[in-house]
Amino acid sequence: MIRILICDDHEIVRRGLRSYLETEPGFEIVGEAADGEETVRMSGELRPDVILMDLVMPRLDGVEATRRILAERPDACVIVLTSYTDDNKVIPALKAGARSYMLKDVAAEELGETVRRAYKGESVLHPVAAQRVLREMTAPKGEEPTERELEVLLLVAQGLSNAEIGARLFITERTVKAHITSLLAKLNLSDRTQLAIYAHTRGLVK
Repeated sequence: MIRILICDDHEIVRRGLRSYLETEPGFEIVGEAADGEETVRMSGELRPDVILMDLVMPRLDGVEATRRILAERPDACVIVLTSYTDDNKVIPALKAGARSYMLKDVAAEELGETVRRAYKGESVLHPVAAQRVLREMTAPKGEEPTERELEVLLLVAQGLSNAEIGARLFITERTVKAHITSLLAKLNLSDRTQLAIYAHTRGLVK
């Protein structure tokens, strides 16, 4: 039996996934999680073989939840199941260790096959996600953050708002937002929370 944990903040999505997967031979649904923190906790407690992971969830996003789960359980299999195909979702999720990346419009039979293949160690990517990965692999090496962008990064990591950062650096909120957008692209991150985590994990902020 392939033991599956369903993680999504929408109950109707979890219910739909459970309804289908429970009809498939060889699948056992061991639990449902409604946010990232709960996902990490339940993964440790239930030890599922496969985790169907939404990316945009309360308290902790799917990318960071994936990273934490695989840090504790390298053998776990995370399949991202989301509505997003932009670069700042696909690339960070795969770099965090997700084995497969599928969209929520996937056909039921294809989802079942993805679970089976991922459980065996194969990676299954939606065609759009595969294009993002190919572009990332063939693109020139990204630019390094500028000195001003690093200043913004440090202030983001300290929890300052855009308005507070602008006042501290004597620039407009619009300019602050532009610097943050540039940082996200250069570092392949998806939001300011991940920027803060990036700064702290690399010792940039005490």
